[in-house]
This record gives sequence, structure tokens and C-alpha cells, in this order.
Amino acid sequence: MTQAAPTPWPADGAQLLEPSIGYALGVVLAVTPELLSRPTPCPEWDLRMLLRHASESLAAFGEGIEAGRVGLDPAAEDGDLAADPARAFRDRARHLLDAWTSPGHQRQVIEIAGCPLAVSVMAGAAALEVAVHGWDVSRACGQRQPIPRTLATGLLAIAPLLVPRAGRHPLFAAPVTVPATAAPGDQLAAFLGRAPRE
Repeated sequence: MTQAAPTPWPADGAQLLEPSIGYALGVVLAVTPELLSRPTPCPEWDLRMLLRHASESLAAFGEGIEAGRVGLDPAAEDGDLAADPARAFRDRARHLLDAWTSPGHQRQVIEIAGCPLAVSVMAGAAALEVAVHGWDVSRACGQRQPIPRTLATGLLAIAPLLVPRAGRHPLFAAPVTVPATAAPGDQLAAFLGRAPRE
């Protein structure tokens, strides 16, 4: 029995990072201090916890792109993240965007715990994380601003390569069934265990 060839990484996967950050930055503008205690599509997380998690992820992705490696020990939480998680998210998202669009990010490989990872794969993972958490923030704020169709379609192409259907718990819930006619953003949210119509 022959083993199936691995699915190739889409050539344009890394090109999703900039529009993903743009979408998330637009969504986070709606966050006010009064909304930070609201529930999110992520079970047991309020909006403050979600923003803190997303900000920490942004910092790790930025470290990888700037330094060529990601440390396993999280950095100490800064005062901005605790006091104003929405501002910290915006600042870290802009920092990641600056790192990604600067000439210095042209390295091919990033090291995570001694394991090499193609920078294009890391950028795709960052794009998926940022866009989906942007979607979560939009839901928590009551806006329901969809992930733009072109961005969502691109992310749908890489999502199964980054988040397998099996062995994804506890990071992701099981996929949610949506109609085949659902918008790409709803299909993406459903694949990652979110219920788009709730």
C-alpha cells in the first residue's frame, strides 16, 4: 500500500496575513471597556481573555518573523495588555504587520523549539489565527462583521493543513455543520468549531 502524497502548501498562503490583520484591526475598533466582560464564541473566555490570548499569539508570530525563532517561554505580560487589551492587540497586530512587510523578514525558515518551520507556513497560521479571532471579537461586540469573502476563501484552503479534523481537541472544537451554500467566512468559522448562526 502506498502512502498518499502530502497536500502541498498553497503558494499564496502567506499573502493572507496582511488582509487578515486589516480585517482584525477594523473589528477591534468596536471594543470598549464596557464590552470586555462579554462572552465570546470561545467557550469559557470573555472578550478580555480572548484579546489577551490573541495578543500573546501576535507577539509570538512577530518574534518568529523578526528573530527567526519562537521561544517556548511566554514573555512577561506588559501593563498595556492588562490595562487595555484592545489597544495591546492593535499595537501587536501593527507590529506584526510591520515585521512582515519589512525587507528583513525574507528568511525562509523559522525555528520553534529546535524544529524548522517555513516562514510561509507561519504566516499562514498567523493569518488564520488573527482572522478567526477577529471574527470572535466581532461576535462578542454584537457586530457580526464577516471575514471578507476573498480572505475567507484563501483561509479555507489552508485551514485543513493547519488544523486536522482528528486530534484537534482541546485547541479546537469539532467542526460544526453548515449548509454548502454558507458564505466562506461562515464555513471557516464552522470548520474551526464555531457556530456561525448563533
